[in-house]
Amino acid sequence: MNKLCLPPDLPAPETFTDANAAVDRLVALYSSATQYICGEFAKAMARGAPDCRIRAYYPEIRLTTSTFAQVDTRLSFGHVSAPGTYATTVTRPDLFRDYLTQQIDLLIRNHGQPVTIQSSDTPIPLHFAVASNPGLMVPQEGAAGFTLRDVFDVPDLSTTNDDIVNGTHVPPNGTGPLALFTAQRVDYSLARLSHYTATDPGHFQNHVLFTNYQFYVSEFEAYARQMIGDPASGYTSFVSTGNVEITKPDAKIVPPEKQPQMPTYHLKRADGSGITLVNIGVGPSNAKTATDHIAVLRPHAWLMVGHCAGLRNTQSLGDFVLAHAYLREDRVLDDDLPVWTPIPALAEIQIALEEAVAQVTEQEGFDLKRIMRTGTVATVDNRNWELRDQSGPVQRLSQSRAIALDMESATIAANGFRFRVPYGTLLCVSDKPLHGELKLPGMASDFYKTQVARHLMIGIRAMEALRGMPLERLHSRKLRSFDETAFL
Repeated sequence: MNKLCLPPDLPAPETFTDANAAVDRLVALYSSATQYICGEFAKAMARGAPDCRIRAYYPEIRLTTSTFAQVDTRLSFGHVSAPGTYATTVTRPDLFRDYLTQQIDLLIRNHGQPVTIQSSDTPIPLHFAVASNPGLMVPQEGAAGFTLRDVFDVPDLSTTNDDIVNGTHVPPNGTGPLALFTAQRVDYSLARLSHYTATDPGHFQNHVLFTNYQFYVSEFEAYARQMIGDPASGYTSFVSTGNVEITKPDAKIVPPEKQPQMPTYHLKRADGSGITLVNIGVGPSNAKTATDHIAVLRPHAWLMVGHCAGLRNTQSLGDFVLAHAYLREDRVLDDDLPVWTPIPALAEIQIALEEAVAQVTEQEGFDLKRIMRTGTVATVDNRNWELRDQSGPVQRLSQSRAIALDMESATIAANGFRFRVPYGTLLCVSDKPLHGELKLPGMASDFYKTQVARHLMIGIRAMEALRGMPLERLHSRKLRSFDETAFL
């Protein structure tokens, strides 16, 4: 089947000097393309396969500039690094409207050039086109009465990758990337987010807390109910798994019968500057999976607030650990980010976390050292590392000056570095295996009762401080390479 059936009246490229108008055009192009695919798919399911291949394309943003941009050297985004042509495909412009408007506006202002909005040459896969249409569902292969991939484009993993963020991308025809993710890579992650978190990507907020224990969820819900009951808080609603959204503090939430792999909860603000909490559970694999997909939403910060093993005899259960370096033995990112890559501490995040600890605990200055240590956090992929020959692991921990150990923090920080998302880690000591204080049920109960609420509140306070910081300052130049995309 070589004949193509394309949408009627394919639009010509248009140039824009107004970002809002450019995004309106992106929305129109995307809506027209997906409506065409969905309509033809519905016909095919009712009448059988058409005699041609159905295809529509993602919209595209394109910029051509012949001069170097004269921009504020303090800025880490909003401009391309050299003269040339740059482009990116776009999906779900309705979901990313604010982000796209901001990024396009910066391009136009910093380069004094219009952007071109047009259809790309990248087909929209059927599965992604129908994702936002609740009335349509793509059947399993063989259930449609015809071979789907003979008629419709399907996801192609050979073109859905992280080459741009990993720095291995080779621009086709000399056209450089405008954004870190292509449209099909974003669509892939949007679908995965819905599956793993049981909440719609549209609910995610710009500030994301990760935790590795369910105990934090009930505290987060209690805080969220308090906030949505206070009109002055700025928070508008709370979303639980299954997309259950409440706006009243006493509203009932019935949890789904089957919990997702990574239950996620959202304390929302009208402008998306609220807080999302993701319970990633235990292990670097989940930490990588969650951050791989949340990264396409371009959050302004993500923090790990979980439990860890304290490695120093001077630490006590309940003490805090502020990571300023990471010993990476999680192994899940080694193919994407070499272990020799430094993962720097970000001053803006570190200050926000330290000030939040002081605020919540009412300790400051030198006294803060009684309950918090700053140092290296080791992340491993073996939950029972204590059972191995201690001469190897303990020697490496000592040589690295590690003060705490967990299974997620370095993964989250490293992926933040890789995806240019500001990151940080504040852990709470729940056991000291090297000193005979194991995490046992009797010991854990009192610890959890007294520390979880305080620890979570520190994370929330840090996020609220970061929310008030200009994006130009928060998105550090330390996260950007010398040949970067213009978009955050």
